[in-house]
Amino acid sequence: MKVVLLERIGSLGTIGDVVTVKPGFARNFLLPKEKALRATAANLARFEAQREVLEARNAEQAAKAAEDGKGLDGTSYVMIRKAGETGMLYGSVSARDVADKIGGAVTRSMVVLEQPIKALGLSTVKIQLHPEVEIEVTINVARSEDEAVRQEAGEDVIQMQADEDRLIAEEANAERSEIAKEMFEDGESLGD
Repeated sequence: MKVVLLERIGSLGTIGDVVTVKPGFARNFLLPKEKALRATAANLARFEAQREVLEARNAEQAAKAAEDGKGLDGTSYVMIRKAGETGMLYGSVSARDVADKIGGAVTRSMVVLEQPIKALGLSTVKIQLHPEVEIEVTINVARSEDEAVRQEAGEDVIQMQADEDRLIAEEANAERSEIAKEMFEDGESLGD
């Protein structure tokens, strides 16, 4: 189905482009959300008559989104989640969770998250406030507020925990080996 775009759409094109899309995409998304018109002669003439108004409105919306985004760009949000010893979450952090945490005018559809976040740590997430305005925020997923502060400072909490566990295990092994050595020496002296 051929449509004429009324705003910039990701990989499709910009305002005024006539593109071919699948009929379901046009019927279910582009046309109901008034992002495009069917590319008929009447609609093309209507678009050309309104082109300047549409471009001005788009520029105004982009400027407003850029202004709104200045306060959000580069901010960091802490999300406390339960996780295992290896740092893998019991569940995940989705686009909806990120949108709820940021709040304000940010909706789930604005959050560009390739895959849900499934591990502890810092993740950079893109927020598309307008087709032409994209900002980045940092999501700090941790098990506690203290851990979040340590992660923010650049500490690898999971690696430090693994190092601590390894050190404790090595100390326990050394202690057991010392006890076994003493037992062996005592056993030799008893057998003589």
